[in-house]
Amino acid sequence: MADVVLITGLSGAGRSGAAGVLEDLGWYVVDNLPTSLLPTFVDLATKPGTGIERLALVSGRQHSDVLPYVSELRGGHHQVRLLFLDSSTTELVRRYDASRRRHPLAEEVDGLVESIELERERLRGLREAADLVIDTSELNEQQLKHRLIDAFESAGESRMQVAIESFGFKHGLPLDADIVMDVRFLPNPHWQDDLRPLTGHDPAVADFVLENHSASEFVERLDGLLELVLPAYQSEGRSYLTVAIGCTGGRHRSVAVAEELARRVSERGIVVRATHRDVGRAG
Repeated sequence: MADVVLITGLSGAGRSGAAGVLEDLGWYVVDNLPTSLLPTFVDLATKPGTGIERLALVSGRQHSDVLPYVSELRGGHHQVRLLFLDSSTTELVRRYDASRRRHPLAEEVDGLVESIELERERLRGLREAADLVIDTSELNEQQLKHRLIDAFESAGESRMQVAIESFGFKHGLPLDADIVMDVRFLPNPHWQDDLRPLTGHDPAVADFVLENHSASEFVERLDGLLELVLPAYQSEGRSYLTVAIGCTGGRHRSVAVAEELARRVSERGIVVRATHRDVGRAG
């Protein structure tokens, strides 16, 4: 049985970069493979004697047709994970303008934004079926590398992996979140002069947030909810879950709550990673 990762997602969102990271981690990588060849290629590449145990395939232009082949591969007893790379339209436009490359769907519609939105709509079902969605809008190469290392460095990892991400609603929702929780109901350290310059990483802010009765009850109930649903997600074949915790700016309340939740989840032996998308933003 081989460990197979199918790398899909929006054009310009980082599929080739992701393939390069997996190749550095020792995966056998094939880029731009025609979708119809997926089952045949996987069977040939994973035959005894090839030495290939971890195979990463970057979908070609027909990646909207990948889903039926995923089911077929899983029926062949391979461990198959579907990685979807997403990004905001604004960021994709910036990347295309910088590279001066043409969008693959440019011949079908007028305008770059229209091409991006058409592809986004065509890949909606693929995104919803993905085991792991990574929003690369605000990730540099090193940050994307670390996300992928966390997810794929261990061969054959079967345990559920949980990412808990803090963010600020005023900066937009994370595109890769499976569950979104709002902690703007908690008292805001921003209005405390001594706490405003700090972040949720600082003990003074964490104490201010978490010692509030509503906060402690919220974290306890959310932790209990995750304890209930994580085994169910895993039984459905999910390997990854991203929980996003949002406050207004993403610097104080959401950071403190995300860190505390990650600590509690990790105590149950679950692989968990806490990230903070907007903690470094001013204001």
